[in-house]
Parts: sequence; C-alpha cells; structure tokens
Amino acid sequence: MKWSELIRKRRSVRTFDGRPVSGEDAEKILSFASSLEDPFGIPVSWKILSAAEHGLSSKVIVGADTWLAGKMKIVPRAEEAFGYLFEKISLYALSLGIGTTCIAGTMDRPAFEKAVELGEGEVMPCVTPLGPPAAKMSVREGLMRKGVGADERMDFGSLFFDGDLSTPLSREKAGRLAEALELVRLAPSAVNKQPWRVSVDGSRVCFFEKRSRGYKGKDGWDIQKIDMGIAMSHFELGLEEAGISFSLSFDDPGMVPEEDTEFIASYIIS
Repeated sequence: MKWSELIRKRRSVRTFDGRPVSGEDAEKILSFASSLEDPFGIPVSWKILSAAEHGLSSKVIVGADTWLAGKMKIVPRAEEAFGYLFEKISLYALSLGIGTTCIAGTMDRPAFEKAVELGEGEVMPCVTPLGPPAAKMSVREGLMRKGVGADERMDFGSLFFDGDLSTPLSREKAGRLAEALELVRLAPSAVNKQPWRVSVDGSRVCFFEKRSRGYKGKDGWDIQKIDMGIAMSHFELGLEEAGISFSLSFDDPGMVPEEDTEFIASYIIS
C-alpha cells in the first residue's frame, strides 16, 4: 500500500480488541523505527511495552495490551523531530493492520516514564497503544471523535497560501504540489486544531505553526510542534511518492507572519 493510501485510511484508534501485538510485528515496528532518520538529526529511543507488565493505562483507551513509547533529549526542535518520526511509525503500523493514536496527557505518565527509564534531561513526548482495532468503537471514543470533529479538516485555501499568508492557494495553482499538500491537510493533530499554515512561493514551500492557546507549557514545550512534524512527514512522503526532489532549509524567509504564527522550515523544490 502506498503512503498516500495509508494516510487516507488512517484514523486514531482508541478501542482495541484486546489481542497483544505479535512478537514478529513488534520486531518489525522497532526495526522500522530504528531505520528512520528525521530532518532535524535528533535521535529518539523507541520501546514497545506490555501494559500488564508495567501497569500502563489511559482513561481514553479500551482493550490495549501493547504500547509504543519514545524518549529523547530536550533540545531545540525536539517536538518536530518526534512528530515526524512518530507519524511514519504509525503509518507503518497501519500497513501491518495495527491501530494507533497519539496520547500525550490522558495517561498514567509516571508509569510510562518509569517503563521507558526516562533519564535526566530527557522527555517522553507521547505514546501510542498498538493493536488490532475492535470491530466497534466504544461509546466514549465515538463521543470524543464527534466532539473534536475528527473526520473533518479545514478547507485547502484556509491552510495553504500563494506567496504569503493572506492569499489563499487553489489546488489548480498548487499544480504538482497539490497532492502532497492535500496529504498535509489530512494530517492528524491534537484536538484536530490543524496548526500548520503553508506558503508556496515559487520553488520555496514554507511551513508555519499557527499556535492555539493552551498547547505551550511554561517550560516552553509546544505540543503543536509535534503536529508540525507530523505535517512535514506527510508532505515529504507525498513529494517522494510523486518523484519530486527537494531540500530542507531552516533559514527564515523574512516573511512577517500573523500573530501567534512561527516559521518552522522551508522546502526547496527542485
């Protein structure tokens, strides 16, 4: 299955059928995770955990026996790097028939951090349950999805812009980039806030974070930057699938963004 097909098929799964992930699939996931590189060059250590062995739980998850957690050093761009890798692993798990969802707050965090042996100067941004989805969602999951509009996304022209952050970009004007941008539009995000804003100016595609209140902690940790990493992974997978060459730049384009909007990175399209 192509990455674009997996992206369109994927949904956040919170109700599982109770079966643990097989040892073979667990090894495949960890092997895939260890093979990945992120554009920020920040290593993440991944670990598959047994809920029963470590006493792991989340009040929004039903029937999960197996979990995946990652830890990393607290350094600049850690959030984006984690989201970028986490999403690729989630999509790979889906190719094996394994459901996932990103859990950052609604879990027994001390138990998870103990299980991954979190060290000084390290952070465990998110975890995900792993397993076959149940045949039917729990009532709680259905209500959660409805509450955040999980199956809805903002319009193309509300997320993508032509040359600046004020002129909406049409799919027609986007040309060969339209499919990769559509994969960005479909990306999951915390409470479906969709914080990415993307400006296409010739061969330069600039990603910006449009922050929502309440997602940046006093310590500076910004969970919506994890969403930005997810969006970037979708864009790159779309470019690669279309055979479009690119390079990544962190040089600020000098564009004056809207309030609460921050430049993240630019893709230079060949």
